[in-house]
Amino acid sequence: MSSDTTCQGKSSWPELLGAEGKVAAATIERENPLVDAKIVPEGSVVPLDFRCDRVWVWVDKRGIVIQVPRIG
Repeated sequence: MSSDTTCQGKSSWPELLGAEGKVAAATIERENPLVDAKIVPEGSVVPLDFRCDRVWVWVDKRGIVIQVPRIG
């Protein structure tokens, strides 16, 4: 999907910054069942394509969310 597509449902979760990654991913999928939240360790390489059905949950080595999760 292209970035000019309007995604449905909640699209960002600033309140999860600093949360435990697994809890954050579960919260995201509960609040927007149209997305698949993927936990990604800091420094990992991910595809750069924009998708309305994906949320990257970036975590540090302790599993703590280090970036605001958002659709993309």
